[in-house]
Amino acid sequence: QVQLVESGGGLVQAGGSLRLSCAASGIIFSINVMGWYRQAPGKQRELVAAITRSGGVTDYEDSVKGRFTISRDNAKNTVYLQMNSLKPEDTGVYYCAARKGRRLWDEYDYWGQGTQVTVST
Repeated sequence: QVQLVESGGGLVQAGGSLRLSCAASGIIFSINVMGWYRQAPGKQRELVAAITRSGGVTDYEDSVKGRFTISRDNAKNTVYLQMNSLKPEDTGVYYCAARKGRRLWDEYDYWGQGTQVTVST
């Protein structure tokens, strides 16, 4: 099993920045891809950023490209999501997720409990 614990959410004004962190523990050698999902109020959860084990490949949902950056520190078993130029539509619960397979956009196997991000106007 893999456990994921997010931190770093909060309330920020539009145009501001936040950095989310996700600490992984357990059988982490089985994990290849890490991702961040977002669930806005009344909407389905969507993948916004993903990164491979080496960190060499990343991908983003179109609405966050150029504003969000995903990174990972394998020595610390931690993945980050730097969010800049935040918009009210970025509001939602952000979930860290991990998958054993190598594809960034396929179904994920493990989930964190989520952290709330609220962007005010």
